[in-house]
Amino acid sequence: MRNLIINTQGTNSDGLADGNGIDKVNNIHNYDMIKCPTILTGVSHEVRTHMNAIVAFSYLMNRNSSNDSEREEFSNHILSSCAQLIGLLDNFLDSAIIDLCNQKTDLRKCKISSILDEMYSEFREALRREGPEEVELVADSSEQDQTEVIIDSDRVFRVIRALFQNSLKNTASGYIKIGYEFRENTVTFYIIDSGQGYFKCKEFLHTEDLNQSLVKFNDTVSAVNITLAKKLISVLGGTVWLECNGLTGSGFYFSIPVKKTGSPDVSIDNYLNSMIAI
Repeated sequence: MRNLIINTQGTNSDGLADGNGIDKVNNIHNYDMIKCPTILTGVSHEVRTHMNAIVAFSYLMNRNSSNDSEREEFSNHILSSCAQLIGLLDNFLDSAIIDLCNQKTDLRKCKISSILDEMYSEFREALRREGPEEVELVADSSEQDQTEVIIDSDRVFRVIRALFQNSLKNTASGYIKIGYEFRENTVTFYIIDSGQGYFKCKEFLHTEDLNQSLVKFNDTVSAVNITLAKKLISVLGGTVWLECNGLTGSGFYFSIPVKKTGSPDVSIDNYLNSMIAI
């Protein structure tokens, strides 16, 4: 596994790390998506686009002149449009729910390695269905790691899924690497790609005006994915930052506090009371 250098130096007034090329977010801005007109317009446009694609490919499938190979291709396009539509709406609604009500962590015992192992098959299927053939999923985790911790695995799943979807959208060829590192009482997960979305991701990660950033980049899906990830990481009491991978690739990292279940002074009830809830 690659060595991660976690920046703990001071940050400037924008929340960016000083001099180390790491864009770290300590104070996470939570945007009320329901009150963001550009987001609402963008989501509406994405929904119409995917619905039109589903209708069009359904029509083509039912043509008498379509052969079996073409019908299979049209079916795959329909499934891909449905998956992207569901993912967008899920992430948008999840973000809105965080804005509307208090969120408390749902902690449980879990092996760190199992968090990612359960998602790899889902991500490989998403790559097969939605991604270019030139993109490879790299699983950067150890099956021998049996470290068990107390963690909100459901929200961690959702963060990783949102950031994977973001990488999938912005990567035309190369790879998407997903892994983690455990140090003391902190787990750092990372989603690294060889894509072209670094500057756009940097904008959405640090923006203080989501409407203005959307006008600049016109990418509702990336804005929703990154905003949801930031909000969930905030609920988990964690920190998120971004590194440039190569020239334009993105490396998202997020650290969250955990406790090993083997520690003699750890109980789920006590640890639940110590976690940050919004």
